[in-house]
Amino acid sequence: MSSANVSPEIDRLISLLSKLPGLGPRSARRAALAMLKKPDVLMVPLTHAMGEAADKISTCHVCGNVDSSNPCHICQAPGRDRTRICVVQDVSDLWAMERAGAFRGTYHVLGGTLSALDGVRPEDLNIAALIDRAKSGEIAEIILAMNATVDGQTTAHYITDHLEGADVSVSRLAHGVPVGGELDFLDDGTIAAAMKSRRPF
Repeated sequence: MSSANVSPEIDRLISLLSKLPGLGPRSARRAALAMLKKPDVLMVPLTHAMGEAADKISTCHVCGNVDSSNPCHICQAPGRDRTRICVVQDVSDLWAMERAGAFRGTYHVLGGTLSALDGVRPEDLNIAALIDRAKSGEIAEIILAMNATVDGQTTAHYITDHLEGADVSVSRLAHGVPVGGELDFLDDGTIAAAMKSRRPF
């Protein structure tokens, strides 16, 4: 179905949906049609939820998580081990770690990985704030939970090099994370095993 056969409003809806990760044009058309068929059940509540999220959700100035409070609920939560920081690439990785329930410290979201191919430099990521946190004197361990990709490991090495002089131990996830794997696609048990088996970097 070409865009000439639908109204501009539907065409715009499909176009916007197709920009979401995992949704190509065909999946976007199916999603749009499902919403249009059940506006009271899907479209109207989704519209309200997106509007509310846009108004209330912000990025935590401490760790980079997204939440309705700033600092986020994890940074504010009593009982978290504030001497340990788990460094992840994206918020989806933080959510994966929390789903697994394997870590009770705090987090630091980098916002991606270093990539010469894509032109992502250290200053494009949330690395400087991590180094500042590590050198605050309150942190005992930095756990690098990077994806087991070339860019992920390059980023981990860069961070390790820049943590020299900080009085912290640096470890990384071990068993259970396959080379080329991404945290968000791993099951909870695998993530838990990787966290328990972490080792010095």
